[in-house]
Amino acid sequence: MIEVVRACMEADQLAKEADFFSFGTNDLTQATFSFSREDAENKFLPMYTQQNLLHDNPFEVLDTRGVGKLMKIAVEWGRKTRPDLKIGICGEHGGHPESIKFCHHIGLNYVSCSAPRVPIARLAAAHAKLGEKKYTTD
Repeated sequence: MIEVVRACMEADQLAKEADFFSFGTNDLTQATFSFSREDAENKFLPMYTQQNLLHDNPFEVLDTRGVGKLMKIAVEWGRKTRPDLKIGICGEHGGHPESIKFCHHIGLNYVSCSAPRVPIARLAAAHAKLGEKKYTTD
């Protein structure tokens, strides 16, 4: 599980030992933003989105500009060490269409999500594959 910033920064070394990477995006989001989900969602995160400091709740929609950049680095470095490394995500972001599109764009192999989100995740993965040429990051 890749759940902290240091693990992303050591992806090349971890890939020497790991059979696969799975980003725990809920924990990685907490580590990247340096706040707990409970504190953020119950106290200040609604104000951040209302004031447009954040466009979305980063625990619902993957923060591609921060968390996503860390993931992209980890994917690149991990695959530099081990080109056939399987990489995916688990957590709520694995069932969110825009997050899945981003994960496809950076080369992830799979997403894991709760059972009720599987139909949406499968449809989003198909759309991401069909729209490969159209994806851009902020």
